[in-house]
Amino acid sequence: MDLRVLGCHGGESPKHQCPAFLLDGRVCLDAGSITNMLSLKEQQKLEAVVVSHAHLDHVRDLAMLADTRTQQGGPPLVIASTPGTIAVLKRHFFNDRLWPDFSKIPGQKNPTVVFQSLKPEIEIELCGFRVKPVTVDHSVEAAAYVVGDGTSSIVYSGDTGPTDRLWDVMKEQDNLRALLMEVAFPNEQAKLARDSCHHTPISLEKELKKLGAKQRDLPVLLFHIKPVFQKAVEQELAKIKARNNTILNIGDQYLL
Repeated sequence: MDLRVLGCHGGESPKHQCPAFLLDGRVCLDAGSITNMLSLKEQQKLEAVVVSHAHLDHVRDLAMLADTRTQQGGPPLVIASTPGTIAVLKRHFFNDRLWPDFSKIPGQKNPTVVFQSLKPEIEIELCGFRVKPVTVDHSVEAAAYVVGDGTSSIVYSGDTGPTDRLWDVMKEQDNLRALLMEVAFPNEQAKLARDSCHHTPISLEKELKKLGAKQRDLPVLLFHIKPVFQKAVEQELAKIKARNNTILNIGDQYLL
């Protein structure tokens, strides 16, 4: 499984891009920075976007991606997520007010996008991957995802604060190659992190202990640091010992 980091930050600047992770060139986890990071040809190769939750920094590029795909033609793009997130996207995003409803464009029989609802902890096949959502704790309905290709699997946390079920599910995975885990704020912003259901390095360290000894060396690929706090969070993450942590950067690529 080839993992390419298109965006990995909790905010945007010329040096920071919102979360989007490309798998084997055809499936994206979240859509914070797809169209400004992929060529038109690469955008056309996309088969699906798996959305963790409906916050704008994770869904924004669905808008321009859908618009471009309409002009390119080809099969519909699958937008897959949990039922609550799909409902928000239909009502508040692709609603013919904020943005056209591309599930009806250019026509009902040949839409640009199709929505696929995913039930928590029910594994499905999607574009050659096995995908299973796991509910996590965030300020809106949100899911992490276990994604496998038959040989290896990864877990993508999306946005989450402290949670429990995800770690139990991870312990059941025999071929797990990496965890993509969010951390947003420095420790001094712990109240803000709690209120917004995000992690600080301290809360992250406590969560990683839930993995247990069996997965102590599992690569933990960290994303969603707020650009304003980048330096402080990186310094605090460096103090976490006995874990295989890596802070992701735009353009990173992993063969998992």
